[in-house]
Amino acid sequence: MEMLSRSMVDSATGSIELALGLVGVMTLFLGLMKVAESGGLLTIVARLIRPLMVRLFPSVPPDHPAMGSMILNMSANALGLGNAATPFGIRAMQELDRLNPVKGTATDAMVLFLAINTSNVTLLPTGVIAIRAAAGSHDPAGILPTTLFATLFSTIIAIFAAKFYGKLPFFKGTRQVNKEDSKDMGEDEMADSLPQETPEGYPLWVSGVAMTILISLIPVTILFGRAISPWIIPGLMLGFLAFGVFRRVPIYEVFVEGAKEGFQVAIRIIPYLVAILVAVGMLRASGAMDQMVNFLGAWTDKVGMPADALPMAILRPLSGSGAYGVMASIINDPGIGPDSYTGYLVSTLQGSTETTFYVLAVYFGAVQVKRIRHALAAALTADVAGIMAAMAVCSFLYGG
Repeated sequence: MEMLSRSMVDSATGSIELALGLVGVMTLFLGLMKVAESGGLLTIVARLIRPLMVRLFPSVPPDHPAMGSMILNMSANALGLGNAATPFGIRAMQELDRLNPVKGTATDAMVLFLAINTSNVTLLPTGVIAIRAAAGSHDPAGILPTTLFATLFSTIIAIFAAKFYGKLPFFKGTRQVNKEDSKDMGEDEMADSLPQETPEGYPLWVSGVAMTILISLIPVTILFGRAISPWIIPGLMLGFLAFGVFRRVPIYEVFVEGAKEGFQVAIRIIPYLVAILVAVGMLRASGAMDQMVNFLGAWTDKVGMPADALPMAILRPLSGSGAYGVMASIINDPGIGPDSYTGYLVSTLQGSTETTFYVLAVYFGAVQVKRIRHALAAALTADVAGIMAAMAVCSFLYGG
């Protein structure tokens, strides 16, 4: 009991120190992201993915507000702008529900949107980079190639899983709405405004070139990841600032505005860190954590999932804040550290997977959908694919 008491106090103290150490790095990254966002980077990404979205969602008219909200949601997620992504996602679900012939039952478009949302391609996992830097990592941006690979793989699997499961008789609970059905909607419903104007897409060949470049980055970053990673953070800073200058953004004022948000985010996570790190500290001091990971780790370690990383893989789909605290606990453990294989793996898992149950609860709850059909199955399939891809790429780059 003495060890347990000491662990509780030490964990609570350590969580505050961790959050305060995160303030500086978080304000830096969110300040830079604010400059890029004000310069229109979100709009550029949205225009690039619009042609692909039109083909993925044939039942949603290209000019319908649902399409615009989905595009903005995925663009914000790709850039690590989670606070901006959620309002767009809720708005997208509300507009998709207008096309729903069976209220309370998820359509195929809703399921596909949420499956992609829970595994969305992440280009800049800024929050995870920040906490790795605060933990003393010598290569905090080393997770960029691993995160890009894992999220791209899981997103592809999410699309195929949603399409495949939707054809199974067990999940056929609602009729897919086609474009002709949507034409019968009232003029006022089609004219509902988006949170912000949705830009027209680039020509198809431009989007195709962009996707080809994105996919080609994966083998390049995997093969030359160790040589490239030290240049990533300076490159991002120079690139975002140069982008802001080119777009005539008042850089200093906008940076300060974004930095304020970073400070607030770092302070806001303190209660979650205290709760999770104290709970993890108690489990470790009591020996319960060791017994669980030793029992399961004997099998998972053979496939590249160390016993120390198991709690992270299990908790990530259930609780975002909980997984965040577990990741912080793992990479701040002197016996593990942020630059070990386990450190890279849990950082990649945090940056490349989403809190599946939270997303489903919030988005379906916003439109009062109770029959979610194959949404959970597709999302969990994408989660498993993302975990497997993270293990594979981290093992290749950093040795499992």
